[in-house]
Amino acid sequence: MKFIANQHRYDEMKYERCGRSGVLLPKVSLGFWHNFGAIDDFGRSRQIMRYAFDHGITHFDLANNYGPPYGSAEETFGKLMDEDFRPYRDEMFIATKAGYDMWPGPYGNWGSRKYLMASLDQSLHRMSLDYVDLFYSHRYDPETPLEETLQALVDIVRSGKALYIGISRWPLEATRFAFQYLRERDVPCLIYQGRINLLDRTPIEEGILELCRQEGVGFISFSPLAQGLLTDRYLYGIPEGSRMSKGKFLRSDMLTDEVLQKIQQYNAEAQAEGLSLAEYALSWILRQKGVSSVLVGASSTEQLQKNLRITTQV
Repeated sequence: MKFIANQHRYDEMKYERCGRSGVLLPKVSLGFWHNFGAIDDFGRSRQIMRYAFDHGITHFDLANNYGPPYGSAEETFGKLMDEDFRPYRDEMFIATKAGYDMWPGPYGNWGSRKYLMASLDQSLHRMSLDYVDLFYSHRYDPETPLEETLQALVDIVRSGKALYIGISRWPLEATRFAFQYLRERDVPCLIYQGRINLLDRTPIEEGILELCRQEGVGFISFSPLAQGLLTDRYLYGIPEGSRMSKGKFLRSDMLTDEVLQKIQQYNAEAQAEGLSLAEYALSWILRQKGVSSVLVGASSTEQLQKNLRITTQV
């Protein structure tokens, strides 16, 4: 059945300006890290994507190696574009990244000009797009000169293959250098992607979030629910059938007594505010000054619906 978007899709979502740019991002954005690979049910992926767009999510976050297998999340997105979302392309803010292992040999990883440009060309083909709205350096490369990585990003924007660029998980001093280098070439960094959640506050502690605020760069948090730890699923241990019980992205040794005590305390604080633990965790991030959006994953529309409740509270 042909997809026709909900005409009231923008009525409830709240949007935040991304740094000092002209871009507004939804408070909650959808990440394709999990649940959109070739191993996943396409019908369910389509339901999640349709629900997200119908409820005001305009920002979709991908990377070249999301799947599994590598590249297949982008292929799923491309199929969704061709079958459902082509008429709505200009309402969408689509991001992809390169920086992690993607193909064999010396040119399929890290931050060289060759890798970044080749990867983006492949991503555009898989996603059935002429350009992405945002292209990231997915991680800091300690071996490649920063100028090479950053100039590749500048040239990618100038080529028209991306409208904006961002960096993800770079250390503080390299980030500071990147912001200055890019600004001096009239291609300012739009956004920094890092992990902030109740259990991991590294970008706050290291000063990265403060630097973003000072420089007018947006910040988007991935893994805001710590891969599910900050939900009610692990409050009393490891339930059968959970991601942790299967050793899938969450190891059982991550749920230490200290972590369990923390999440139970956060849950008590959430209940005192009339929130679920997940809602409390998301709202805490969005209250941090300088945070533009949080990236959530979803294995079902029901799960996404729960996460979207927070947009009415922040």
